[in-house]
Amino acid sequence: MLLTIVSKVMGLARELSLSYFFGASNISDAYLIALTIPTVIFSFIGLGVKTTFIPMYREVFDKNGIEKANEFTNNVSVLISLVSTIIVIIVQIFTVDVVRIFASGFEGDTLILAVQLTRITIFSVYIIGLNYICEGYLQTNSKFLITGLIGIPLNIIIVLSIVAGYKVDTVWLGIGQIIAVLSQLGFMIPFIIKQGYKVKGHINLRDKNLTRMFYLSIPVILGTSVNQINKLVDRTIASSITVGGISALVYANRLNLFIQGIFVLSVTTVMFPMVTKMASQNNTAGIKKITMDAINGVSLLLVPIAIGSMLFSTEIVDLIYGRGAFDIEAIQLTASSLFYYSIGITFFGFREILAKTFYSLQDTKTPMINAAIGMGINIVLNIILSKYLGVGGLALATSIAGICITLLMFISLRRKMGALGLKNVGISLMKVIFASLVMAVIAKYIFMYFDSLYSQNIALLIAIVGGAVIYFVSVYLTKVEGMDFIINSITAKKKKVKL
Repeated sequence: MLLTIVSKVMGLARELSLSYFFGASNISDAYLIALTIPTVIFSFIGLGVKTTFIPMYREVFDKNGIEKANEFTNNVSVLISLVSTIIVIIVQIFTVDVVRIFASGFEGDTLILAVQLTRITIFSVYIIGLNYICEGYLQTNSKFLITGLIGIPLNIIIVLSIVAGYKVDTVWLGIGQIIAVLSQLGFMIPFIIKQGYKVKGHINLRDKNLTRMFYLSIPVILGTSVNQINKLVDRTIASSITVGGISALVYANRLNLFIQGIFVLSVTTVMFPMVTKMASQNNTAGIKKITMDAINGVSLLLVPIAIGSMLFSTEIVDLIYGRGAFDIEAIQLTASSLFYYSIGITFFGFREILAKTFYSLQDTKTPMINAAIGMGINIVLNIILSKYLGVGGLALATSIAGICITLLMFISLRRKMGALGLKNVGISLMKVIFASLVMAVIAKYIFMYFDSLYSQNIALLIAIVGGAVIYFVSVYLTKVEGMDFIINSITAKKKKVKL
């Protein structure tokens, strides 16, 4: 988690660099679309493969040993490279059409720049695909330290490329992305080789495990495609609403992902191999306990952050982004998006935890079906809410869809595994919400008082610290589940609560 925090802070520095030099402008919009296109296109396949790779690798390793597991890894890697080649060729030929699909509102210089950058960034799919496999391989072998570090070189290089793009030529924005993802691969390869893996250039298409993984990944690919379609619809509509609309959505969502990365990704990265192992042992009770403990722990941290982000959305955006080319209009657009994203932030965390539990059980269909339902809700709400709330309406639609998906996944998991202890989770959640509301009221008064004495940013920081103290005291006094984990970690008591 500490490494993830460092990585995410550096990722935030990357967004700060972009907002400082380019603000919410046509250049930042074009650049973000050029980053989005290879990520979205490859995520249709890559994320599905990565998700099914971990349980499949574990199964092959347990049954046939490391040699067969490495052969399976090699087959997956070569297959991913072949698919990447097809993607690159198609996008290079139809670049303008692809950009128009992702941002129908782009015209003139914005369209030209987006096309230019996309023709460069699309080559990153080769590296992104191999990075997925390498991360999964290392995580399966419990090398979480390594995967926690790879975001550091990535973010440093991207920051440098943004500076070069501003001072030298915008083409460096695209080149920097290629170098950045390549640095991640280069960082992981020595550790993979150390694990005994040897790279081979051929593929065994008769590998039954490869075929099985393909069938398992289809629902994940479809479910992932749903999420990517949602992102595509969001940004297409945003490109038509206002210049800088895409950037505002991305900046706000980056703050959301920053929080998710610290408090959710850190948990699910460790949790997934654990529940996968328990699933292979048919340990249903252990899976349910780990899942509910993770839900309680995440809600303990995300609920107050969500309420605080809604209460101080404008002040937070101003504190983080409000400098350089990031003007008042950009602050207002981003703050509106942040406010509405915050409504669903806790449920986004729950959704990730529940999805990992389903994947560990090799049930990839249930998340896919629920995601498809959520996509329908999101698209309809996007069209309706964007007319009344602009870019903020797109964020609100995403939050509502995320809440619906999460509730459906809770219902599906209960049907699959029996009683989950949701009553205790609900009681804990109510306590957390109560403590968070108390925190919000006191934090607001603290902010109002110090805002009259000092600058807005100083007042906000004091309010955040004061609110955090009040919150954790309230949580401790009401004995919220999950607090034991934090207390025991700090005091190093013998009694441990495991996530």
